[in-house]
Amino acid sequence: MTDRCEWCLGSSLMIAYHDQEWGVPVHDDRKLFEFMVLDAFQAGLSWAIILNKRSNFRRAFDDFEPATVARYTKRKVQRLLSDEGIVRNRLKIESAVNNAQRFLGIQDEWGSFDAFIWQFVGGVPRQNHWRSVRQLPARTRQSDAMSETLKQRGFKFVGSTICYAFMQAAGMVNDHVVGCFRQAEVARLA
Repeated sequence: MTDRCEWCLGSSLMIAYHDQEWGVPVHDDRKLFEFMVLDAFQAGLSWAIILNKRSNFRRAFDDFEPATVARYTKRKVQRLLSDEGIVRNRLKIESAVNNAQRFLGIQDEWGSFDAFIWQFVGGVPRQNHWRSVRQLPARTRQSDAMSETLKQRGFKFVGSTICYAFMQAAGMVNDHVVGCFRQAEVARLA
């Protein structure tokens, strides 16, 4: 029996992400946008692939500054499509630009994206007590609601499964399994 969630084992990068970031409540809009973009790029791929390219994504997407990404031109999209350091998928790249524009609209309306997105868990991280990673859901009632609302606002690549992965990354849910040393630590951060 390990003292970590088994999904991270086998890679020092995945272990570091698990030990330092996964499930930690995030309230910084730029960081929330980063997770939104990365989780969209993960669709159909493994998180390990995205995590291995994360520094390249940060460079390519101007450190995930939403106001900058929202102004990307067709020329910039073409440059991103030729960037071998990231996942070169036109729909995902264009969705990042679109989502940055929608993100800014929510900031204007709500004062911050943080205030908007955390409403889906009532402003407080959900504390789960799974005994095995096999029990972790791919989606929940809350991720369904988030997905539907984001789609209504024009966001792309925000299906319920992507939204749940975002919720895990942003610490809106604590899905560290019972027995993982991070479960109690992350719960205290709530």
